[in-house]
Amino acid sequence: MTVKNSNKIAMITGATAGIGKATALKFAAANFNLIITGRRAELLDDLSKKIIKDYGVKVYCMQLDVRIKEDVEIQINKFSEDWKKIDVLVNNAGLAVGLGTIQQGEIDDWERMIDTNIKGLLYVSRAVMPIMIANGYGHIVNIGSIAGREVYPNGNVYCGTKAAVDSITRGMRIDLVKHGIKVSLIEPGAVETEFSIVRFKGDKERADNVYKGFSPLFAQDIADAVYYVCSLPAHVNINDMLIVPTAQASATIIEKKL
Repeated sequence: MTVKNSNKIAMITGATAGIGKATALKFAAANFNLIITGRRAELLDDLSKKIIKDYGVKVYCMQLDVRIKEDVEIQINKFSEDWKKIDVLVNNAGLAVGLGTIQQGEIDDWERMIDTNIKGLLYVSRAVMPIMIANGYGHIVNIGSIAGREVYPNGNVYCGTKAAVDSITRGMRIDLVKHGIKVSLIEPGAVETEFSIVRFKGDKERADNVYKGFSPLFAQDIADAVYYVCSLPAHVNINDMLIVPTAQASATIIEKKL
């Protein structure tokens, strides 16, 4: 697939649902061509068709599990020269699995979170950053969490992975500043997506209860923030942004009207 127009390009990981999908739609509406990645090919295809139909921009679909380093490298190395003109990388792919004490933690849950939230972000960034450096421009937006700032009960490893995203983002900014590449961190609080369904391993009732009694954020709210930080003049960078619903005062304090 060859890009024939001069639109900017945004690459978004974990684009099949939630914040990633909303961000893809937001950038498409702003006339960006898109590289969208995700593990679920059918959802990628559906999103691609919707974007092309509604916005008329180019879409490159990449079925990808960011945890698999070799696959990340192979797929990104396959980009044509046109698709390498990446203006924005949104490292959105991430998840929380399980909610228990650390002494009773499921090792598989830990590995899924560490491999996706930390290593996956690093694998994708490592493949894209040299492209941006060669281009002489770029903006990387990492999706963190309020959990990276405040540890909450039974959040142990998930909170640790998001604290790592915070530190990695700061390190990226230091290493890339001489190349003129912006790096931003967006840290959402309570956002109603399939996040809690994944955390509770498909228990929708338990997931829905997380958001009862207050108005949470929605994926579109975070997509708006991602686009905002990427739309500022070249001399302006938003280093980090913590976004919570009005009812949320901290990671553990949410005013619910039950």
